[in-house]
Amino acid sequence: MRVSRIVLLSLVWACALAVAKPLEVYFVDVEGGQATLFVSPSGESLLVDTGWSGFNSRDADRIAAAAKKAGVKKIDYLLITHYHEDHVGGVPQLAAKLPIRNFVDHGPNGEHGERPDALFNTYVSYRDKGNHIQVKPGDKIPIKGLDVTVVSSAGDVLAGPLPGAGQPNPACAGFQKRAEDKSENARSTGILVSYGSFRIIDLGDLTWNKEYLLACPDNKIGTVSVYLSTHHGMNISGPPAIVDALHPQVAIMNNGAKKGGTAEAWQTIRHSPGLQDIWQLHFAVAGGRDNNAPDTFIANTDEHCTGNWIRLSAEKDGAFTVTNSRNKYSKTYRPGA
Repeated sequence: MRVSRIVLLSLVWACALAVAKPLEVYFVDVEGGQATLFVSPSGESLLVDTGWSGFNSRDADRIAAAAKKAGVKKIDYLLITHYHEDHVGGVPQLAAKLPIRNFVDHGPNGEHGERPDALFNTYVSYRDKGNHIQVKPGDKIPIKGLDVTVVSSAGDVLAGPLPGAGQPNPACAGFQKRAEDKSENARSTGILVSYGSFRIIDLGDLTWNKEYLLACPDNKIGTVSVYLSTHHGMNISGPPAIVDALHPQVAIMNNGAKKGGTAEAWQTIRHSPGLQDIWQLHFAVAGGRDNNAPDTFIANTDEHCTGNWIRLSAEKDGAFTVTNSRNKYSKTYRPGA
């Protein structure tokens, strides 16, 4: 009887530990591209984009290092937001380091020419070795322990609001559309990742007019805990209409030293209602001190860096902690604070 009780208590304790495990997110520095690794409490992984090709496998090495830190030995789902080199270029080098089970994307390439075709065809040659999932707005990416909803894909966005969203958006007043973007940026696959009350949005490089459709006249997304700045913080994305509607507590900017992090985009985020902090992968050289976060919140303060990352750990109640690997500084944010 005593042995049975010990076994039962051990099982209960193991279950409690499993329930308490957080969502981990690593924002990998790929020098102005994207590589964001989500590790579900279930242990399954989602990698959003793979950074650049070349550079002696620099970006693949950095992703593999983050995966090792997170205890990840394979990529369960690789989401390619769109087929530009800073997002899809690193697939061959990453595949040489980590097995990739499922490839998620928006389908055919929207750009053609020698370089776009070569990039896409190389990606497809690797995609064909795994399972391919083509997504559209409203689809779910089936990662155990998380709710991952596609909000944009192949130039389309959600037709209606997500549950709990749909409120009129006053930030739409005065919005001015820009010239139509026919590039792959406007076709980016964007996702909303939810873990209990915690929500983080990643729209890839979705551009100005498409983001407007997500936010106006009614907010189709609702609010989020964390906003990964669209398009590396470039001023051709991230209008106030969507940033203000998302009402993030924290923004994380995956900019490079000389790519993204424009003053206009940074100031839009900085003045978003309720925002507490901006964390950046790089100090944006062109922005100067007035358009960058304090050094404490920047993973790489020098233009020539060693690829420091930012890590986020989220609890189901909506609390989350962000850590800078350069200086080991951490800050915890409480829901509703």
